[in-house]
Amino acid sequence: MTKQELRKIYKEKRSLLSEKERLKLDDLLLIQFQQLAFEHVINVLTYWPLSEKQEINTCLLTDFLAFRIPGLQLCFPVIDSATNSFKAFAVTDDTRFTLNSYGIGEPIDGKEVPAEELDLILVPLLCFDKKGYRVGYGKGFYDRFLKQCRPGAIKAGLSYFGPEERIDDINEFDVPLDLCLTPHNIYEF
Repeated sequence: MTKQELRKIYKEKRSLLSEKERLKLDDLLLIQFQQLAFEHVINVLTYWPLSEKQEINTCLLTDFLAFRIPGLQLCFPVIDSATNSFKAFAVTDDTRFTLNSYGIGEPIDGKEVPAEELDLILVPLLCFDKKGYRVGYGKGFYDRFLKQCRPGAIKAGLSYFGPEERIDDINEFDVPLDLCLTPHNIYEF
């Protein structure tokens, strides 16, 4: 199936999950996440989960990392809509956020962290395939950003659902994930 077809299917699948089901799936995803080794992770790019899009609660994962890794630096994307790109900005407990034009929380201030300094990137997605390619929301923000990251950085997707066999319209701009976590499995590519 194409990205457009899959996007429609997985938006619908997510919308059918009750809040209770999502809370349970988020807890199961956290258990999978806790199985991973993060000995060389300091700079982490996460994203603001959108509850109206039934996105995975990334705060559970980043809270776990902050507890386990002294000196962890969390970063959030700040979008430049003119170029369909974003930059990573470090946050602290005192950082204030504002909603951008997509309704996504972005830090108001903070220090930019170059893409090549990130160790772990949590990548939003609607679905993924068995080769690690993903279907996002269609703007290409993450693929453009991931091309700038160093080869050793971990690109980790998060999904409530298992992989599709393949995405038919993958192109040269698509960047595959290194792994994808679901409530019941960790897929490595």
